[in-house]
Amino acid sequence: MSKEKGARSRRFEGGLAPDAEDVNASIGFDYRLLPHDVAGSIAHAKMLARQGIIPDDDAKSIESGLREVEGLLADGKLEWDPALEDVHMNVEAHLSNRIGDAGRRLHTGRSRNDQVATDLRLYARAGAARLIELVDKLRAALVTLAEQHVDDFLPGYTHLQRAQPVRLAHHLLAYNEMLWRDRGRLADARKRCGESPLGSGALAATTFKLDRESVAAELGFTGVTHNSLDAVGDRDFAVELIAAIALCQVHLSRLGEEIVLWLSQEFRFATLGQSYCSGSSIMPQKVNPDLAELIRGKAGRTIGSWVTLMTVLKGLPMAYNKDLQESQEPLFDAVETLDGSLRVAIGMIENLEFDGAVTRAAVDSGYLVATEVADYLVSKGLPFRSAHDVAGALVRSAIERGVELGELSLADFQSESELFTEEIFEWLDVARAVDRRDIVGGPAKTRILGEIRRIKEDLSSMRDLP
Repeated sequence: MSKEKGARSRRFEGGLAPDAEDVNASIGFDYRLLPHDVAGSIAHAKMLARQGIIPDDDAKSIESGLREVEGLLADGKLEWDPALEDVHMNVEAHLSNRIGDAGRRLHTGRSRNDQVATDLRLYARAGAARLIELVDKLRAALVTLAEQHVDDFLPGYTHLQRAQPVRLAHHLLAYNEMLWRDRGRLADARKRCGESPLGSGALAATTFKLDRESVAAELGFTGVTHNSLDAVGDRDFAVELIAAIALCQVHLSRLGEEIVLWLSQEFRFATLGQSYCSGSSIMPQKVNPDLAELIRGKAGRTIGSWVTLMTVLKGLPMAYNKDLQESQEPLFDAVETLDGSLRVAIGMIENLEFDGAVTRAAVDSGYLVATEVADYLVSKGLPFRSAHDVAGALVRSAIERGVELGELSLADFQSESELFTEEIFEWLDVARAVDRRDIVGGPAKTRILGEIRRIKEDLSSMRDLP
């Protein structure tokens, strides 16, 4: 092995100070790039041989050596050396120790700047694809649960106050809409990672006649970058992916909050398998929805990752700056946080059991069908604002008597408007009230069943990502 230590070489008299070495090294987190670094290096070496830049035998030795080093590092049989700073130098040093000068030819025509930019894009593409797969699994779990509760009713809320009745399935499928948008944002962010920066060098490309396009194709990229300065300093792809992750985590946070409410003794709408709950260290009776709360809490973490990366980038001049090392941890943490949260959310939805009797009792109290009274009068020709006023007076009367609207007599209704007939009591039936909302996006049973079919077809027709 040469006398080089990391990237310092004989240009420097000695190593970094110990405290500086600790701050400078990224191996404590960029080890995650190992499979991507090896894949990129193998593709690069093959191309160098095809272009006649290095011998074919060297390229073959590099490939076999890299695969061996990858396996040994992944299995813990080789140690990471912090003095070598990062995953790239660790891999290259171990490779050169095994195959000699052939390993030292690997870095021909590239820099760590375009190398890390490539690795990070590969990581982001793989991470986004994995997250999209988990989003679809959560959507499927929600559809399955919705199918089980098409005929159950739930209060719809505004301001966390009972508002109007809906089918429980309609409420569950609202999260599919959020997740569908999340899927689109993740796919778009993944697409934005599609150009390979390898060949951009440190900032000004290289004098070697590289075939960048063939390397990009081998690594699964859709093309190559077009400006070497931008390519090595660009982390927009990470910003976009973390932004999509943060919003998806916010949606999971909303789901977590509702699960917390549903499980509470105040709501009692549902129970959750104890494998997703925890107990209390002092109160034996407690079953706490800790996992739902953690998912709710992790939204702040992913939002923080986005803010961190935006702050790192905001004042950087062209092209590569060491600050960009600080872009890695937010990216890794955001991807891993959402990955874990989605897996837990899938498990919770699969283990969530609703009590239809309790949810129906909640629908049947609190005057949730008051809007039906107004709509009934509108159907008889009364202007809506006037109908709303009449309905409000009837609600007030029912509250004063301590009864629900359906318990008022026809005479009570007619005392407020002569337009009322016995037909009003059919309008106050919850199932009929919900099913009258038979429009696209509404909670009527026919619409819910159609939505379930549509989402199932959508999930079954998902194609491979670009």
